[in-house]
Amino acid sequence: MDLKRNAYEQMLAWKRRGGHRTLEVSGARQVGKTYLVNKFADKEYAHKEYINLLEMSGELLMDHYRQIREDMKNGLQLPNPVLELMRRYNPTFVDDENTVVIIDEIQESAEIYNRIREFTRYMKSDFIVTGSYLGRVLNKEFKYSAGDMVSLEIHTLDFEEFLYAVDAIDQFKSLDLFGGSESSVYECLSKWYQIYCQIGGYPAVVLRYLEEQDIKACQDELISIIKLFTNESRRYFSDILDYEAYENLFCSVARLLVKEKKGLKEDSFSEELQSIVVKDYSSNLGKAAVNRAIDWLHSCGIIGFAGKVTNCNIMDFRAKARCYFLDVGLTTYFLQSIGCDLSDINGVVNENFVYLNLRSRINNERELAPEMPAFATFGAGELDFFAKSLNTGKVYGIEVKTGKNSSKTSRDVLNSKKVDVLVYAKGNTHGGVEGNIYTIPIYGISKFEFSLEVF
Repeated sequence: MDLKRNAYEQMLAWKRRGGHRTLEVSGARQVGKTYLVNKFADKEYAHKEYINLLEMSGELLMDHYRQIREDMKNGLQLPNPVLELMRRYNPTFVDDENTVVIIDEIQESAEIYNRIREFTRYMKSDFIVTGSYLGRVLNKEFKYSAGDMVSLEIHTLDFEEFLYAVDAIDQFKSLDLFGGSESSVYECLSKWYQIYCQIGGYPAVVLRYLEEQDIKACQDELISIIKLFTNESRRYFSDILDYEAYENLFCSVARLLVKEKKGLKEDSFSEELQSIVVKDYSSNLGKAAVNRAIDWLHSCGIIGFAGKVTNCNIMDFRAKARCYFLDVGLTTYFLQSIGCDLSDINGVVNENFVYLNLRSRINNERELAPEMPAFATFGAGELDFFAKSLNTGKVYGIEVKTGKNSSKTSRDVLNSKKVDVLVYAKGNTHGGVEGNIYTIPIYGISKFEFSLEVF
């Protein structure tokens, strides 16, 4: 079954934009990069050349590449070495605007990755390179060809993409965030939201759900993805973490998510994570090892960071004060694994869901400040998230609630004029408006417009 991905439209925009720059499609393992680029190539081009550097096609390409280098060292003059490489690889290769070359698993070869400038400048064909972050983030041989490449990051399916898959997108499009829709619309979307929070958005997991409608089967699929990632990571981390400690690092991150705190002290994120790992799994793990592991999980698209705004002053900002998983299915799975109560799981997963939406608005849409999703302190209290609209300059406080309760701190922040607008994202509401307080169903957060003029 085909899954609709928003990234497809971004790929179309790259092709139509012109400028002939290589498209780099990156992301974590198992988010659907290879499937998507091949689907795009098959539909949008007359000719496709697919090369996978982890398969025989990649070995053959590298053999020809090394032979050409040797020939050129021995005096062979080639006006276009990249075209020569493609023609040796495939004698029927046609270099024109209707041809696209896909080089998959690009993280396996810095030599090929660093030729992107030549791909871009000396060929008529389009080039797409794709792969995971594995290896590339630790290998200094990889260089970035500024000006010659357009980057596109693929994530797991967001909630809207999931709704397309389960044929419920029409209800979402008709949703009124402030109570104007039929009750059946809220009930339908709430049901799908609960399922999405349990299984997440990895394509293989979503497809498993569509086939079997079995949450347990979906979680088994998710476990397979986690094991795949862990096994592949071992070859890069043999000097840092033994297998058991690395695998259980995920659970340690989940424990940090559950802790009630007003952010972490300066430079204490890794120390707190280290204390959990050392206590529960490995007494030989040092701070440097934990720091590398945190950076690794972040670079590989497994976790993302949130910042801290002190006393609701956006200029008093500290990055990397908290972390979240980049898929709510992972969040649910690891919270269950450490034995969290259901109420704690719901609270953390809901917050994680909103974090992911804010992250996309900052990274992709350039809609909000600061540079990453951030929570805020105010006296002895805390706001779940704090953001400023880049369009209107209005400041928003966002509180994530599972039920119908509200937060005293958030009201105090609004009354103190530290924020212009207060948004309650709740799991049990049809929404409503009370002055500058907006209450919305949490599953509709992506429909909320931070550019609303409310005064």
